Amino acid sequence: MRGEKSGRVRPGEGRPSEGENKMGTMPVPRLLLTMAVPMMLSMIVQALYNVVDSLFVSYIPDTAQVLQAGDRAVNALTLAFPIQMLMIALGVGTGVGVNASLSKSLGRGDPEQAGRIAGNAMAVSLCYYGAALLFGLLGARAYLESQTADPVVLEFAFSYLSIVTVCSAGTIGYMCFEKLLQATGKTTAAMAGQLVGSVTNLILDPILIFGLLGAPAMGVTGAAVATVIGQWAAFGVVVFLHFRYNREIPFRPSLLRPRRAVIAEIYRVGGPAILMQSLTSVMTYGMNLILSGVSDTAVIAYGVYFKLQNFIFMPVYGLNNASIPIISFNYGAKQEKRIRQAIRWGLVVASVIMGTGLLLLQCWAGPIVRCFSLSDQAVALCVTALRIITVGFFFAGANITLQGACQALGSGLSSLLISLLRMILVVLPLAWCFSRLAGADTLVWLAFPISEGVGCCAAAALTLRLCRRRLAELRIP
Repeated sequence: MRGEKSGRVRPGEGRPSEGENKMGTMPVPRLLLTMAVPMMLSMIVQALYNVVDSLFVSYIPDTAQVLQAGDRAVNALTLAFPIQMLMIALGVGTGVGVNASLSKSLGRGDPEQAGRIAGNAMAVSLCYYGAALLFGLLGARAYLESQTADPVVLEFAFSYLSIVTVCSAGTIGYMCFEKLLQATGKTTAAMAGQLVGSVTNLILDPILIFGLLGAPAMGVTGAAVATVIGQWAAFGVVVFLHFRYNREIPFRPSLLRPRRAVIAEIYRVGGPAILMQSLTSVMTYGMNLILSGVSDTAVIAYGVYFKLQNFIFMPVYGLNNASIPIISFNYGAKQEKRIRQAIRWGLVVASVIMGTGLLLLQCWAGPIVRCFSLSDQAVALCVTALRIITVGFFFAGANITLQGACQALGSGLSSLLISLLRMILVVLPLAWCFSRLAGADTLVWLAFPISEGVGCCAAAALTLRLCRRRLAELRIP
């Protein structure tokens, strides 16, 4: 194929010419890093966003009525976290489908279809908010009661969860417009919104939780209010940047009208991606139930671990989010060599990130956990959990990268199968079995590295098979 050898594309072939779109022309290693670094920084900020609430509420002081208030507040946020992750799953999973479909349309030179995809993504996001609103009003308390009988933890968790769900339009809208910016390579613009939201949350958290600068001391409720305000600030920024700079994607009110074919295209990849992302919520809820049978301290340890591991996992997810539009664009443009390079470099960079995280958490688990104001028992169990679970980090990096490659090549089901293995089918049964044994507070954490190893074996086999089939199709005249 002469167009591939020269690096240029003939007009009319449906692929971009030199300089038209960097995803089809820039050297892949540089392109991946150019797109990934802003996303990775954005994801690190997102990890800070996730952990800062738990960090601050751990310092809520005891009162005559409530002892160990910090431990109980962290427990409460851990119980609410699966629903927050579910909302993120809906937004991010749909965004994956939008990202892949929209990038492919741009790669084929069809901006009108890209506009229809973007408009339908906005319409779907409104439906997601309606569901979150109803849950916050009608289902939040029953959900929390299924996980705890402690009245203090229950009230803490309900006050937090009801606010972040009823006022979730900001975070759902943010995720929609963030993906529209990422799909056209404007990752720095997407990061700007995330940065504004996270800084806003970071500033407001101590003010509203502890009653600084004349504000009332709102405790856990203050953490929820700060989170919501930060989310709306991020939403406002990305909406402005999208309509100001995303000129490749046309917008007219008529493009918001739901179209069956467009929604089907989005969910062909996005549907499995939503299910895949939702597995984090299911796993967290399942682990909360299992660990509550071990001890309340185990639930706290899991919550702290999960927030801390995001600092390692989130940059890899950012790298993955950068590689998906690159692979999708070049798949649409029939650039086989660039597809292979994107997957290979993604694996290399992900391994470096996860290896660094492994060393960091193995060597400094104690000092990191002691940043939280927790009981000595909770700190000790957190350190044990971190040192056992992080053994599986290398496998996890490869799993995330290969799942992204499958999504970008149009096989969301392969990604879903990989996620099912590592997040549900292996880890939950193993954790339940270990929780029934003597020494359960140590053994239960072994379920995580074992499940990542099993998932990695499956991911390698599925991705290799998919690449052979998809790339062979590109060579057919």
